[in-house]
Amino acid sequence: MTNLLIPPTIRVAACDLNGQMRGKRLPADYAEKLDSGAVRLPLSALNVDIRGLDIAESPLVFESGDGDGMLQPTGRGPVPMPWLEHPSVLYPMALYHDDGTPFAGDPRHALAAVLDRYAARGLTVIAATELEFTLVDDTTGLPMPPLDPLSGHRLHAGDVVSLEALDAFDAFFSDLYAAAEAMGIPAQAAISESGVGQFEINLAHREAMRAADDAWLFKILIRGMARKHGLCATFLAKPYPEDAGNGMHVHFSLIDEAGRNIFDDGTAKGTPALGHAIAGCLEAMAPSTLVFAPHANSYERFRPGSHAPTGIAWAHDNRTAAIRVPGGAPAARRIEHRVAGADVNPYLLLAAILGAALAGLEDGHEPPAPLTGNIYEADIPGIPATWEEAIRAFGESDLMARVLPRELIRNLVLTKQQELADIADLPREEQVKLYLERV
Repeated sequence: MTNLLIPPTIRVAACDLNGQMRGKRLPADYAEKLDSGAVRLPLSALNVDIRGLDIAESPLVFESGDGDGMLQPTGRGPVPMPWLEHPSVLYPMALYHDDGTPFAGDPRHALAAVLDRYAARGLTVIAATELEFTLVDDTTGLPMPPLDPLSGHRLHAGDVVSLEALDAFDAFFSDLYAAAEAMGIPAQAAISESGVGQFEINLAHREAMRAADDAWLFKILIRGMARKHGLCATFLAKPYPEDAGNGMHVHFSLIDEAGRNIFDDGTAKGTPALGHAIAGCLEAMAPSTLVFAPHANSYERFRPGSHAPTGIAWAHDNRTAAIRVPGGAPAARRIEHRVAGADVNPYLLLAAILGAALAGLEDGHEPPAPLTGNIYEADIPGIPATWEEAIRAFGESDLMARVLPRELIRNLVLTKQQELADIADLPREEQVKLYLERV
């Protein structure tokens, strides 16, 4: 990556609370100045709503004079942008105050703070994501299933783990994998999913910050590469009312300074640390639902029997549970968190999950007994069922204040309150148009 030829212009961007790139296009000679803080951005730019508008009640805007911060490279760039017609590169950035302290409203800094707390305990987090997305035809305004590139016929149903469904879009996936390799994104297995035009690609297990970077960049790449192939790719949690929704599952394990997985006791049960981390994730699930389901459309995905968890429970190797401990070799013992939609901000997602697990380790709490069978039928507490309820629970939670900076919590609540007032009463069709490629 360091030997990448720099084109005439470059891009710099940080991640806002909704997972959008906020940044600038610059002459190539700025690449030599990025470490100096020469590129500035309003702090409020990372706290705009889904339409890209200022938050009316935010103290970051008029109350404080809408001051700037410094953009600094994260160390990941430059990465190519293969979906663009003219070559360019992207430098992922993070936002800082002028005195060099991290801006607490930057979601990447929130994850970094959680990982620093793990490091203080001698632990490294290894994580991976599974991203589901749907290819659609949006040329008529509202999304509809795309045309099969081989037959020219419109897709009419999902085709679970079908190679034919994948190979029909061979040109798109071949270019996508080549671009991911060029960007340093470890794309692994791809499968067709149960929704019409729906696919999933897994990313390799890596150190958690790298995994979050990968997921953020991969979402950008998938959307861009789909457009290059005359398609629209959406991570919308529920593109079609009666079809499968898109999720983003997170797997993680904790490695000590000797290189040992602290969840592994050589058996299927796992260590006490595994139980403590599960307990933390369960206790934080309701108040952190806003992170897992940040948009109006997100709540359509939570339906019994839809492979999207609705109850707060855990289980061994059971995909109807919100928290799953996969089977397999004990050395690979890990937690799979299955609640989030694919419409999330990956940095906030990992910060919330890993911060909750850390709280569980700190408190030493024990989880309830694992459940078996169809957990959709179990009599257990549910996650917040509405966007409004999730906003309230997140903002009022003392546990969330242990996991995320209070400034970020305030900013996200104000953002979602503004979006709730603006979007909640829109017809579903208008919501879908708004969210289609933004999430």
